[in-house]
Amino acid sequence: MRIDDLPIRDDLRGQTPYGAPQLDVAVRLNTNENSYPLPDDVVEAIGKAVQGELRDLNRYPDRDAMALRTVLADYLGHGLSPANVWAANGSNEVQQQLLQAFGGPGRKALGFGPSYSMHPLLALGTGTDWIGALRDPDFGLDPVAAVAQIEEHDPDLVFLCSPNNPTGTALDPEVIAAVLDRARGVVIVDEAYAEFARAGTPSALTLLPEHPRLIVSRTMSKAFGFAGGRLGYFAAHPAVVEAVQLVRLPYHLSALTQAAARAAVAQRDALLATVEAIKEQRDRIVDTLRERGYRVADSDANFVLFAVSPGEASGNQKVTWQRLLDRGVLIRDVGLPGWLRVTAGTPAETDAFLEALG
Repeated sequence: MRIDDLPIRDDLRGQTPYGAPQLDVAVRLNTNENSYPLPDDVVEAIGKAVQGELRDLNRYPDRDAMALRTVLADYLGHGLSPANVWAANGSNEVQQQLLQAFGGPGRKALGFGPSYSMHPLLALGTGTDWIGALRDPDFGLDPVAAVAQIEEHDPDLVFLCSPNNPTGTALDPEVIAAVLDRARGVVIVDEAYAEFARAGTPSALTLLPEHPRLIVSRTMSKAFGFAGGRLGYFAAHPAVVEAVQLVRLPYHLSALTQAAARAAVAQRDALLATVEAIKEQRDRIVDTLRERGYRVADSDANFVLFAVSPGEASGNQKVTWQRLLDRGVLIRDVGLPGWLRVTAGTPAETDAFLEALG
């Protein structure tokens, strides 16, 4: 039997699961992970926190994860309390829950591409119509153009990604403010890479007090190096948190996940110590590729989007991707013709990428 022989939903037929290649190669720079392993002291702290939960695994975890939400609110600052914060198994689950609460059949979500490819897939999975608006040719987003798309389509949810994936570009706060002023529904700003933004780049968290329908999504997968821990969260008005609790599965965050995440947040100084080193490698990649004549998108994230041929975006990115893989360097083909994305890793990984590309 094949999948098409099953009585699956018609809108799922012909779809393929989301996922980047998981290959055993020397240099893996394709999924925007933090290349630095956790320090020994952090490993020990997380291990002790998890060990402390093992005897009580016969009991359900804290359904509302209040202790975890408390430490996340403290990390975010901006006067936020646990009532403003919600956590789930990665920011993908956070955004899925938001679509379950505010989207669904007969409702519309709008995003500006190229952007995070999971947003339309999450919309599909929740039966929400997806409207794919476009960014500018330089991957920026003009407030006037953004508002025009909102006025034309009147979406129930708007997704903004800042810094944007896969381009790395951060949004001007004026864009977010303009969208908030015109959007009827909720506005989700995906800030998965916020910790890597260049100095002076404001977070949408500053806009929360004046905008009760604003939701700022974050993750511990990137800057915290906690991708295997699967912990995402958002900050919003307490009423938004209450709405998401209507659709969340009971006990969705295990006691082990909550304990490990609390310990990781407590060790944030040690975990975030690698952020500046990663930003140095990101800027090194941008500068080197531009010196070689490549077109490169400005990046406030831990990755770089570049045209595969010097000069204007042209050439077959699939061929370049394979040639790099043949040389032991795995980067990401995000489906943007003529472009590829590379994660900024360790200095040695940057050396390997730049040498292979050359």
